[in-house]
Amino acid sequence: MYNLIRRALFTLSPETSHDFSLDSLGALQRLGVLGAFSKTPEGRRKSLWGIEFENPVGLAAGLDKNADYLDALGTLGFGFVEVGTVTPRPQPGNPQPRMFRLPEHQAIINRMGFNNKGVDYLVERVKRSHYSGVIGINIGKNKDTPEDEALADYLTCLDKVYPHAHYVVVNVSSPNTPGLRNLQFGDALNRLLAGLKERQQRLTAEYGFKPLLIKIAPDMDAAEVHSVAQALVEFEVDGVVATNTTLSRDAVSGHRFAEESGGLSGAPLLKASTEVLFQLRETLPATMPIIGVGGICSAQDARQKWAAGADLIQIYSGFIYQGPGLIRDCVKASLYLGDDG
Repeated sequence: MYNLIRRALFTLSPETSHDFSLDSLGALQRLGVLGAFSKTPEGRRKSLWGIEFENPVGLAAGLDKNADYLDALGTLGFGFVEVGTVTPRPQPGNPQPRMFRLPEHQAIINRMGFNNKGVDYLVERVKRSHYSGVIGINIGKNKDTPEDEALADYLTCLDKVYPHAHYVVVNVSSPNTPGLRNLQFGDALNRLLAGLKERQQRLTAEYGFKPLLIKIAPDMDAAEVHSVAQALVEFEVDGVVATNTTLSRDAVSGHRFAEESGGLSGAPLLKASTEVLFQLRETLPATMPIIGVGGICSAQDARQKWAAGADLIQIYSGFIYQGPGLIRDCVKASLYLGDDG
């Protein structure tokens, strides 16, 4: 059935289709009928950071940037839902068109540019939500904030989302905000992590512990991954999300959209993102959880992430192409993980 729905949706532009799909999910949820279309089998429960996840399959950030559809998405069977990326001030993002489908590759290129309604709006939406599952909130900086002032933006967001999130993800890896990826390395990363961890300690005293995770890019060599991992350990970061989208076009070379700027997601990302995940798992202590994301379009892809060392996984582009059935397949696959999976 979803194949027919997708065929109709794909007659629309990618961004129009995105908005229409979410509006439709929201309408079905408000009518109380969405659950009938989204029966998800019981999955393997997971306990991390003192948080109980109903299953280890989550929705990645980017689909619901403003938490407008949290109740609807929470009905589909995800073990957790991550909203954002959100910035301190509202911003429109990059000019359209800024999203491109590559159906032959089950891939998407986007250069959205952190389009969102601002952190205050998102917090109000989360507060009004009836979703009782695990909520992650992904935070970023405004496009016009200089790199050397980025910490202030992240602290503003952290202060506001912390009381309302189960965990917070610091996005320093989107390719669509100029200079953002520079924050992943060296002194810039050290300053960012030091400031965020100091603020987390103060917020913990008031609201209790909420884990702080860093989301990194797949476009790193082994030495760079090792350097990032060392910083995560040094500053006692609580976890890492691996990975964001890629700038590489090797896997889609020759496609008519291959030269479009932005981050490539979907099936072509699987190999690179899983390799970074594996390298992180080899370098980080076993006690530091990793959320594996990038290229999951089947249960077998999900098993690759778990085999590489992911504690939890997230889907996004695969969900666009496969629909809610992908959630069910991955949740079912989680039942066959080993005791340490």
